[in-house]
Amino acid sequence: MATQTTGHFTFADWQERPLGPAESSGTPRLAHASVTNTYTGGIEAAATTCVYTIAYATDKTGTYTGMELLTGRLDGREGAFVVEERGTFEADGSVSCVFEVVPGTATGALAGLRGTGSFTARHGEPSVAYRFAYDLG
Repeated sequence: MATQTTGHFTFADWQERPLGPAESSGTPRLAHASVTNTYTGGIEAAATTCVYTIAYATDKTGTYTGMELLTGRLDGREGAFVVEERGTFEADGSVSCVFEVVPGTATGALAGLRGTGSFTARHGEPSVAYRFAYDLG
């Protein structure tokens, strides 16, 4: 049976750069973003390492995928793990994301970690609530 945990994260830094040729009106575009987050709650991790590849359908809508390395604690157990993230963003500024632990990436007291989670971010909110269900095998 999976353990459920919750908490919040905040964006500490967001650096985005366009990919490919210069965009033209009405053309989809790609970008990379390097992001740093800080997690509190069940996951405690400061200054995570996160990279996204973003596909913009319009200036305000699209999808993204990414990987995030979280180093710190999960419900008091120390270690690190990587999650793969997949999400969408809408014209109203909302972002929906699901994430899953990349098998074999957990270290320390988190070795064997498996789990999935999700969050929904709303434009203008200073922190984002997450849900994470996991087991340690």
